[in-house]
Amino acid sequence: MASARRHSPHPALRRSVPRPGVVLLLFLTLLLTPLSMAPARAQSAAQAAQAVPTTATLDKPAIANPLPANAQSVAATDHASLPPARSLTEKAIDKVKQVARSASDIFNRVPCLPPKGGSRSMGSLPHVAARLAAGQPVMIVAFGSSSTQGYGASSPEFTYPNRLAMQLRRQYPAADITVLNRGKGGEDAPEMMRRLQAEVIDLHPDLVIWQVGTNAVLRNLDPDETARMVEDGVTHIQVAGSDVVLVDPQYSPRVNERPENASKIVKLLGKVAELRHVGIFPRFEVMRDWHERQAIPIDNFVISDGLHMNDWGYACFAQLLGDDIIQSVGQLKLGINVPANVLTYRPM
Repeated sequence: MASARRHSPHPALRRSVPRPGVVLLLFLTLLLTPLSMAPARAQSAAQAAQAVPTTATLDKPAIANPLPANAQSVAATDHASLPPARSLTEKAIDKVKQVARSASDIFNRVPCLPPKGGSRSMGSLPHVAARLAAGQPVMIVAFGSSSTQGYGASSPEFTYPNRLAMQLRRQYPAADITVLNRGKGGEDAPEMMRRLQAEVIDLHPDLVIWQVGTNAVLRNLDPDETARMVEDGVTHIQVAGSDVVLVDPQYSPRVNERPENASKIVKLLGKVAELRHVGIFPRFEVMRDWHERQAIPIDNFVISDGLHMNDWGYACFAQLLGDDIIQSVGQLKLGINVPANVLTYRPM
């Protein structure tokens, strides 16, 4: 009986052994270990057996947290306070906005200069000039195609209507100035006439800047018919009580592929301005001056499609146009009324 008690399993083994597979290992341990040490060794062996991972838990190893409890709490708090990760798209958008906010530095590389040989006034803009001079609210509608819409600009801040608005607000901080962009890519006089009433005249603007003619050149539209429609549109705008400035096509490789059409459209728009006594911004000649007289490479102001202006082109266009509006206001303050039939203020 004493022998039976000696060889019966120790009570610690009955509680600790998780499965029969380790009985042999434990039995050998008992044989080689004094009885007084058996419970501790058996418990260690049982714990070791329990620690062996099963197939179901091999892909989820337990990792001890090396931080003390108070450090874990601080780390959890710091992690909770971190902002969520931002996508690459969001970062790219922020980068574009940052570039746009630094738009005032755009002329650091290539200065925006008026055409060589001086300048002449585009004529008076009596309605908008009077309101600006009095510090009254002014609404300007920029009407046109993709050049007005801003195709080629890196962000909305670089479109010419937005650049013009910023310039006029700096010049007349007491005036409430609104510049609405009503440009739609691909259009010319036929499509623009269909939306002239609803998108321009019904807004009762003080000034309408109408950029037209580029797509007439590219689409081989009849220049005379284009000029007739523009004249009809200008008449409707004037009857509604708004000042008008026409903007002719841009000087660019795609337009220059059709030199006869481009030249005819430019001349006819000039005649419309003279006939209706409205202002005209001769964009074609201004941009040709950049390239031929100021020796600015075309890709410094036209994007790779050979047609649309880039950030610098839009910014300089808006700057020169704004300078002329400001000059018109200055003439009104001095009591000078320059006839609007002065066709161009740039040397041809």
